[in-house]
Amino acid sequence: MPVYEYRCAACRRRSSHLFRTFAAGAATPTCPHCGAAPEQMTKLISRVAVMKSEDSRLEDLADPSMFGDVNENDPRSVARWARKLGQQLGEDLPDDYQEMVEQLESGETPETAEGAVDDGSPTGALDD
Repeated sequence: MPVYEYRCAACRRRSSHLFRTFAAGAATPTCPHCGAAPEQMTKLISRVAVMKSEDSRLEDLADPSMFGDVNENDPRSVARWARKLGQQLGEDLPDDYQEMVEQLESGETPETAEGAVDDGSPTGALDD
């Protein structure tokens, strides 16, 4: 059952319409918002989602071009990269990942961000 999206020329609102068959999709609906005639409705091109396998996602992450616009001295640049990385990884992210990205977007560096992640390195270690 196909779903088509339309924009009404009269009220400029977008609407989605479900048709039981592809043949029925040839008929243009009236606007559900303002009742405009089918002649006022323009079919839109809908976005599509492409599912990728885990192997394909990991290949994309290994692509050197993914790091082309990252400036490690600019927290906002790192945040854009981290957000892109998070989208490609999907749901396998820790709970505080989004918070870390938002801190970087606001210009905070990991060192200055409140509650920065402990990397396990000793701080103030004494020499033997």
